[in-house]
Amino acid sequence: MGHDHEGQRVSRRTALAGISSIGLGALLAACGQGGGSRATTTTGASASVSPQSVTTEDLTSLFAASGTCTLTAGTTQGPYYFDADKIRGDIREDRAGTRLRLAVRIQDSESCAAIPNAVVEIWHCDAAGLYSGAESLSSGGGGGAPGGAPGGAGGTPPAGAPSGAPAGGPDGAPPSGGPDTGGAPGGAAGGAADLTPTDDKRYLRGAQVTNADGIVQFTTIWPGWYAGRTVHIHAMVHVDNERTLTTQLMMDEKLNSAVFAKEPYSRHTGRDTFNDGDSIYRPGMLLTVSEDGDGYLGVITLAADPDHNGK
Repeated sequence: MGHDHEGQRVSRRTALAGISSIGLGALLAACGQGGGSRATTTTGASASVSPQSVTTEDLTSLFAASGTCTLTAGTTQGPYYFDADKIRGDIREDRAGTRLRLAVRIQDSESCAAIPNAVVEIWHCDAAGLYSGAESLSSGGGGGAPGGAPGGAGGTPPAGAPSGAPAGGPDGAPPSGGPDTGGAPGGAAGGAADLTPTDDKRYLRGAQVTNADGIVQFTTIWPGWYAGRTVHIHAMVHVDNERTLTTQLMMDEKLNSAVFAKEPYSRHTGRDTFNDGDSIYRPGMLLTVSEDGDGYLGVITLAADPDHNGK
């Protein structure tokens, strides 16, 4: 997909902001549907939240603990990104797994002001480590094979991966294991090419437009894992028709272990990479996670740099 069409796609999404973005009240109401007992924040925060009675103060506390306006660390987009053209909040489709509700706030890294009308895309693998639109690639190569067998020597992307995909580990992890900033301030895509989809599946992919508070919400499942990478969700932020930030969202390992002990995740054994051994993982990528009925609520603030001046 050529860069010339990127602005057209983003503009089309931005035009739908009035129907696809959610207000703060709607987000609070959605967070209150889970039911169950009072949940304690389990990652990166001291706040707690009751799924039955979420207040503005609760959400404010969670967002306050979810990050600052320091520029979010960027990564390459990895080998499995493409524009799925799916403007939707619920991206689960037929994928089984533990429900995960995501609330993502986008701020300017210099002013700390909310960025409205930004397009936020997320994509991630399913419980077996497969990516939609790339099932054959993610099961036979860099995505790792279900059952825990490494997908390729050293976890490198499979033959036939998009040209321009980094030559290191999966998702563009640098061969040296050092930090991957995408080669540009604010985590631009770093030259990785968009994938040409190899199947017509689009599960666990979607985009939303930030509201006046810079917030979007998605309902998805807890991601699975594949060889050579810790558990993660890819995120891309578009501001003014530009790919402004490409990063990843991650989870506390105690929570990963709790989720993976249950079906359908327990069928996929042999996990080989955890947060402390992942070349891309940074503490600032961790979601602030609370129990939410039969699933979880994950909150994070991402600070983007629309000016591309590295601040």
